[in-house]
Amino acid sequence: MNIIIGLVITFGCVLGGFMAMGGHLDVLVQPFELVIIGGAGLGGFIMANPMKVVKDSGKALVEAFKHSVPKERAYLDVLGVLYSLMRDLRTKSRNEIEAHIDNPEESSIFQAAPTVLKNKDLTAFICDYVRLIIIGNARSHEIEALMDEEINTILHDKMKPYHSIVTMSDAFPAIGIVAAVLGVIKAMGKINESPEVLGGLIGAALVGTMLGIVLSYSVTSPIAAQIKIVRTKQHRLYIIVKQTLLAYMNGSVPQVALEYGRKTISSYERPSIDAVEQEMMNPGGENKAA
Repeated sequence: MNIIIGLVITFGCVLGGFMAMGGHLDVLVQPFELVIIGGAGLGGFIMANPMKVVKDSGKALVEAFKHSVPKERAYLDVLGVLYSLMRDLRTKSRNEIEAHIDNPEESSIFQAAPTVLKNKDLTAFICDYVRLIIIGNARSHEIEALMDEEINTILHDKMKPYHSIVTMSDAFPAIGIVAAVLGVIKAMGKINESPEVLGGLIGAALVGTMLGIVLSYSVTSPIAAQIKIVRTKQHRLYIIVKQTLLAYMNGSVPQVALEYGRKTISSYERPSIDAVEQEMMNPGGENKAA
């Protein structure tokens, strides 16, 4: 929603200001200038990135427009799953724990947390490190180093759409100049026309420069920033898992280990202690009520 509001304000002010100065909107209607700039930008984007990144960029754009960041329910689901697994690690046999992590789709623990189960990568991350805890041979600092490496790799992959779109955004002003030069070339081909015709052709050419700058700094760059915000907040779930499991491995009881994870959540979005305690007593309570 913020992106839509921002675009309305941006184009409303740009076009409104132009009209207030006495400009005519029909001069700005240059679809082929937009084809040149947009086509060159998109073509370069496809050339520069593997198809997997191109597809993920489309997904990232949808997430940005929807602002698909974790809500309180998602944080509570992660903490609830971790608490249930840590509690079982203390009280149940290895075979019983392995039943949950080997087949999370059929696990009662994961089924009580649909937002976790829906996130296949996060589910696999949790299961992999709980499995390492069960084995019992790895030290906590070794697990921490391994977690950091994997988390950094995941973040690097998730940020590829952001970096790709920023690169395309940086190219738009130069591509706009290309469109403007092509427009000037067209105008020079009609140098013998009247000043009115020649002025219209040159004005149309300059629209390319304007479009390139506006597309870069007022459209694609802010959208890329929103992608970074969304993907960074989604990545926070892995940090919660890391801190919680490390605290457990270092001797904290499950209730205290959850606090290590909860404290990594931004204060603007962090569930209260009471909400976490309620989740421990009734995992996925809101989902069951629904």
